[in-house]
Amino acid sequence: MKKVLFLLCAAALVLSSCSSVPLTGRSRVMLVSDADVLSSSLSQYSEYMKTATPSTNAAGKAMVQRVGKNIAAAAEKFMTDNGMADDLANYSWEFNLVKDNELNAFCMPGGKIVVYDGLLQLVQSDADLAVVVGHEVAHAVAKHSAERLSQQMLAQYGAVALGTVLSTKSEAAQQLGQTVYGLGANYGVMLPFSRKHESEADYMGIIFMALAGYDPNVAVTFWQKMASTGQNNIPAILSSHPSDEKRIKDLQKNLPKAQQYYHK
Repeated sequence: MKKVLFLLCAAALVLSSCSSVPLTGRSRVMLVSDADVLSSSLSQYSEYMKTATPSTNAAGKAMVQRVGKNIAAAAEKFMTDNGMADDLANYSWEFNLVKDNELNAFCMPGGKIVVYDGLLQLVQSDADLAVVVGHEVAHAVAKHSAERLSQQMLAQYGAVALGTVLSTKSEAAQQLGQTVYGLGANYGVMLPFSRKHESEADYMGIIFMALAGYDPNVAVTFWQKMASTGQNNIPAILSSHPSDEKRIKDLQKNLPKAQQYYHK
């Protein structure tokens, strides 16, 4: 009987921790606060930036800053206009271009976004870059790191120990944070979000870029260019990212919705 009551209480606690993702409305479980996530992620971000080499591409750096600020402003306006301004309280946007040949970018909680200058070989316009930055801003706005951390806590500790974990969740967040954020000793890989998170960030990203005045149709051609590089040739079942084919197909399906937000 006690076990049943405990499990019911744990289930009630999880349900009370549910919230919805902006734009998509998907329900998510958030067992950690922004403070829990940021205290760990900001420390890792600072350590990463100490070791990273800033790009010497002045035009590229200016583009990253320009596009980043435009996308962030559009996302913030959407959040504010839709009664979610409180969710932005702990955001402090930063957009950096670092020297690395990889075709990559990553996002840390709170709006810390890093683009590798190797990615610029595929970028022919601000709109191309907006595809990438919109995707990363979407990860931050959707709080995918906090959700991922919550999922890890549930998986690692289980319902039986949930009450104990939540009583010291800041400590738990610290312990799991490095794995969840995906930096650690292997700097430079995208955060290990699930395929669901990646697809959601694609969808939200093209809407944010549209709100910022960038043509969302560019997202399809950009990902076609990415696919041509063969970088994402790992079978989808073994990857945290959707296959190129699925990603492009989903973007094409979502373009009519994104076009509703696009005004030149």
